Amino acid sequence: MSHPSADIMIASNAVFTGLSDYPEPASIAIAAGKIIAVGTAEEMKPFTGENTKVYAYQDQLIMPGFHDFHLHVMDGAVTMDSAYLFSARSEKEALDIIREFAESRPDEPWVIGSTWDSGYWDTKKLPDRHALDRILPDRPALMFHAEGHYAWVNSKALEIAGIHRDTENPTYGIIGKDEKGEPDGLLYEKAMGAVIEHAYRFSQEKKRELFTQFLGHAASLGVTAVHDLFATESLAVLTDYELFKEFEDEGKLTTRIHLWPALDGDLERAKQLRARYQSDMLRVSGLKQFIDGVITARTAYLLEPYADDPETRGDTSFPPETIKKWVVDADKEGFSIRFHAIGDGAIRLAFDAYEEAQRTNGVRDSRHSIEHVEVIHPDDIHRFKKLGVTASMQPDHFAMSERGVYTERIGAEREKYVFPIHTLQKAGAKLAFGTDFPIDVLNPLLQIYRAVTRIDSSGKTVWHPHERISLADALKAYTSGSAYGTFREHELGTLEVGKRADLIVLEQNLFEIPVDNIPEVNVQLTMVDGNVVYDHANSFAVK
Repeated sequence: MSHPSADIMIASNAVFTGLSDYPEPASIAIAAGKIIAVGTAEEMKPFTGENTKVYAYQDQLIMPGFHDFHLHVMDGAVTMDSAYLFSARSEKEALDIIREFAESRPDEPWVIGSTWDSGYWDTKKLPDRHALDRILPDRPALMFHAEGHYAWVNSKALEIAGIHRDTENPTYGIIGKDEKGEPDGLLYEKAMGAVIEHAYRFSQEKKRELFTQFLGHAASLGVTAVHDLFATESLAVLTDYELFKEFEDEGKLTTRIHLWPALDGDLERAKQLRARYQSDMLRVSGLKQFIDGVITARTAYLLEPYADDPETRGDTSFPPETIKKWVVDADKEGFSIRFHAIGDGAIRLAFDAYEEAQRTNGVRDSRHSIEHVEVIHPDDIHRFKKLGVTASMQPDHFAMSERGVYTERIGAEREKYVFPIHTLQKAGAKLAFGTDFPIDVLNPLLQIYRAVTRIDSSGKTVWHPHERISLADALKAYTSGSAYGTFREHELGTLEVGKRADLIVLEQNLFEIPVDNIPEVNVQLTMVDGNVVYDHANSFAVK
């Protein structure tokens, strides 16, 4: 019996196909961008022709490419080129990082930074505009908080954005004020928009440069597919699907991008976008919207008041009836829907909206999802399986916020149900992992590490050890789980015959090393459709 010759043969003693729980020795034959055979070295001999390129590894782990189920492409690309403040442990340290960054970019009109968290600072106090004014009196500065739902700006930025003491809060947004009623330099939720609109006015050339850097970075981390979720109206100025299409048309798109524009009632626009972008590399997969904010800013929507502020339980970004109508209408048009829902009130509202869509439109395989699932009421856990909803989670998020501050906000009782990954899995929820880049770094292995260890922000203590999951399950959530979440499990997510050759080689076998070493493991090779898009041996990302 004759066999087609493979374009590529790739083999290792450790191949994690995603079909079982452990890696095994195997060879994979690839032709025309797809896997045509998987088996032992002996079984693969008939597929090896004189023109077959052979990649032979020893014990390095071959596995499906990482499929990041939740990030923000262009916002992340900007952050890669901005001041990174997560390491600061005081306001002074943050200001030193910002000053040094600003001095290194004297020609940039705006100084942009990200990922500060005063919960980790010595005083635990929020900063104000005057601190930034001392180091940047004449240059506008915009510093995003670690959770991305509020920002710290200086007086110049407020001036350019036209924000002053008489400026009214936008709907679902707060302009922080000092005791004299003047803006204090903190902007929450949609109040950030007026500043972002000015700070993010990049030329097309700059956008191309940023996007190129993102693609190279993704390839170097073994990320072969991503989901670019609608961020906020504030960041809409960065949305440029035609830029992605330009890269695809030029053969430069090295990561599959699934687009999730806004769920906002404008279904005609959504249908036009879905028709326009529907290729293997670039496609509209559904619609996304925010129901609430974040715990630390007390903008996440809770069923009961915050433990440390009984005056509020947060709020929804849109009226619940509006949210439900948008879902019912979009579901009727066959769209998958994804909601940012962090508080137990927001999560319940998302489920209620999905349930109403089933009652109105009939039950279908919709694969709607809930993003983050941080604080869930135990009565709602079973609804993931019941309604066929994906639990889209970013395991490192529970280690990003300072644990003490987080727990103070919600109190001891709700703290029992924080990021309940294993509980959700046991209840039959489909898990899909991602990073929420640039809220977190793009490295998938950091998410894997948190999922299997549950090490908290102290770096030492395990936060709810019963919520740990196995390494195999964590890897599956980051590969086949994400593929399933976007109806692509027939072509992506595992290494088996007929699927696209999106695979990576890690320099070490994750199943054989100490768990603490997982985040430090490097990617050796990344393939998308059988094309090498990153090769560590040659230290290049293919452009």
